[in-house]
Amino acid sequence: MRATDELELIGDIGGTNARFALTDPGEAMPRILSPQSLDTARFASLQHAAEHYLADVGARPRRAAIAVASPVGSDEIRLTNRAWSFSRRELREALGLDDLRVLNDFGAVACAVPGLGAADCVHLYGPSDAPLRGPVTILGPGTGLGVAMLIGDAARGWDVVETEGGHVTFAPIGEEEHMLARWLNAQFGRTSAERVLCGDGLSHIDAVLRSAGTKNARQPLVLGSLPLRRPADIVTAALEGHDLGARQALARFCAVLGSVAGDAALIHGARTLLIAGGIVPRFVPFLRSSAFRERFLAKGRFAAYLESVAIRVITHPHPGLLGAAVALRNARRLEAAP
Repeated sequence: MRATDELELIGDIGGTNARFALTDPGEAMPRILSPQSLDTARFASLQHAAEHYLADVGARPRRAAIAVASPVGSDEIRLTNRAWSFSRRELREALGLDDLRVLNDFGAVACAVPGLGAADCVHLYGPSDAPLRGPVTILGPGTGLGVAMLIGDAARGWDVVETEGGHVTFAPIGEEEHMLARWLNAQFGRTSAERVLCGDGLSHIDAVLRSAGTKNARQPLVLGSLPLRRPADIVTAALEGHDLGARQALARFCAVLGSVAGDAALIHGARTLLIAGGIVPRFVPFLRSSAFRERFLAKGRFAAYLESVAIRVITHPHPGLLGAAVALRNARRLEAAP
């Protein structure tokens, strides 16, 4: 491995965790070196978090690629689910970089997808032995709901399409979901798919279902004194099997995920759909036994089309960091081209 000053910085910045690592530009395949995950609540800005990491590993990189959970079309970047903002130019100068690439977090995951091996994914549905076929939809819940698309193929190469598809309007099905939408609309003015399919969304589903009890589903809900449970606690309780409320909340979460995944696959014309993010890999067997598949296919005349879509869950521990490393490698290749 090269000296630390010859390595490159990669980052994957979400609303809850800021993940950093180094990568060696001289290696044939990108690798993730010295990864760390930092709690974003501990730092005032992305710059401070990055400086903390670099001081800890003793590195002074000259190039970096940072994936962030927000749109990245301008110099000024504002994270969607964390009160951080920064200027590309100012961050590059503050970190002493010659080159700084900023990309969307799920765009970074999409960059990593062609390089993932069989051990980096779990097959859910559809063809199990088919090679990666485009278009590929990549989506997944974490602090928010990320959505991206990959087009092309292995022979011609792949292109990443970054999107903000997680912010499409939530389309509830059935009384429980309409009840949830009414409460979220009252709280936030509008309910996007992300409001439901994220960590806080699972907490809201759990609270609404517990609060409803035997009430008429059309009566307004008053959650005032009912605390929101942490999403990790809900998942743990659901998997342990003794908390019926937690199991109902997680089951509803999986059902909504199936609907949204099916919509995204139809919009993208996907032949492969990959689920990423920090939540779903924790409960793949539960997802498989839930109504996810039923809701994914519940698209009327296009159910047969969706049956042929290969669905997998990405289990690689750091796909965003890997994608950032791939983005740096691709940028160097373009710079070197005649």
